[in-house]
Amino acid sequence: MAVLAGAAVSLPHWADLYTTATAARVLALALLAVSVSVLTGHAGLPTLGQTAPFAVGAYTAAILAAHSTLGTVGIIQVAAAAATAAGCSAVMGLLLVHTRGTVYLMVSVAVGSLAVTAADQWTSVTGGTNGLSFLPPTRPLPGLGDLVTDRAVYWYCLTVAALALTAVWLVLRGPAGMLLHGVRDHEPRMQASGHRTTRYLYAVHLGAGALAGVGGALLVTVQHAMTPADAGFDTAVIALLAGAVGGRSITGTLFGVTVIIGVRDVVGGPFAGHTQALIGVLFLCCVYLLPGGALTSARHAASRARTVLERLHRPQRRRVAAAPSAAREQS
Repeated sequence: MAVLAGAAVSLPHWADLYTTATAARVLALALLAVSVSVLTGHAGLPTLGQTAPFAVGAYTAAILAAHSTLGTVGIIQVAAAAATAAGCSAVMGLLLVHTRGTVYLMVSVAVGSLAVTAADQWTSVTGGTNGLSFLPPTRPLPGLGDLVTDRAVYWYCLTVAALALTAVWLVLRGPAGMLLHGVRDHEPRMQASGHRTTRYLYAVHLGAGALAGVGGALLVTVQHAMTPADAGFDTAVIALLAGAVGGRSITGTLFGVTVIIGVRDVVGGPFAGHTQALIGVLFLCCVYLLPGGALTSARHAASRARTVLERLHRPQRRRVAAAPSAAREQS
């Protein structure tokens, strides 16, 4: 986490403008990926439908920016996007919270597809397949200037993402996170202990939806546009793969999103038309070679290396400790 934080803070000082803009887009998608990780890794609900609240939050911010001067204020966009995305998740939760496993996954796919279809067909509000484009720049707070440079947009996205992820981290490390892990690991035992697991899962749906909506608002700030393709099935797959690549922790998910977007937008540049194949190879390598995620496997490797080093140094310590006693015996 310290390494990722240091790289994120120092990035505008050494990266070019394209990399900085790409990193800002990574931060927006990272909030979506973390919302998926909360549901999949911590609550045990594998989902491909978080693009629905993500799209609702993004279109809310885009509509505010397009039709109101006050709507360009970042704090208003983020608050409105979180509220509408949570409302979307409240409706989704009524359909999803009573299902589990493969059924949950398939219903979430249907919900995400319905959201994209609605964005395509509701032309008067969403702009249809063309979306909403040429949106005015965002102002972080009333009275401040517009974010007109890529570095300014990046700093804004980094600040909002850091605050949102800190709130998620504090919740998951508290009693709420323990309850979610209990539901994930053995829901019948939790129910037998008197816990209302359905209410817990419904509540986590609302929180994860609000987080995805904030990510959608940041995406609008980054690209000044929003189209149905930005919330399509490819985006849902990237958000789900991020947890598989990096692990189900927040840090691992951030690492996974960074790797996937880096492979797609940076490494995949010379391989035009084969980006999806590169992401597929990356996913297969992580599943078979790093089943617990890259960061989890790195921790295990570091632990094994530490154990080996301790075993190698233990005989030397014994010889050093035995030398004074041997000298005393000789004297």
